[in-house]
Amino acid sequence: MDEPCVYKKVSGSAKVFLVLYVDDILLIGNDVRAMSSVKVWLSNHFAMKDLGEASYILGIKLFRDRKKKLLGLSQVNYIDKVLARFSMQDSKKGFLHFRHGIHLSKGMAPKTQDGREKIRNIPYASAVGSLMYAMLCTRPDICYAVSVVSRYQSNPGPQHWTTVKHILK
Repeated sequence: MDEPCVYKKVSGSAKVFLVLYVDDILLIGNDVRAMSSVKVWLSNHFAMKDLGEASYILGIKLFRDRKKKLLGLSQVNYIDKVLARFSMQDSKKGFLHFRHGIHLSKGMAPKTQDGREKIRNIPYASAVGSLMYAMLCTRPDICYAVSVVSRYQSNPGPQHWTTVKHILK
């Protein structure tokens, strides 16, 4: 693996992944015995405490349905905080991330000093950054929309901001 802090051990059909973040370890695998073996080895070499099954990691909620063999990730708390930060917690929820027929361009940027002053107080880059974090962790479905609005961070206009708020919904 080429990922820093992600380690993989394969023994036959058994696979165990160890994800390390500062002083937290997330152990994932398809074989209980192999995972137990890794835990024993780690506890023999390091002082550690087993906190049991993970429910959150880096602010991302983990949930599973063992019967259906499903594992899911959710950032609902993070997204709620982002909506509150941009005063959108009470807005209607949307279903489309990017409406058909919306064409953004650099020409939509403010052309007057007064227009630039109005948009300067809008946290456009912060909102786009928040969307990027959600996109990278749990919402790949907004990737195209975020890539479009991120092009205008240096000089956004009102239509650009409206589009960002639409994605936030």
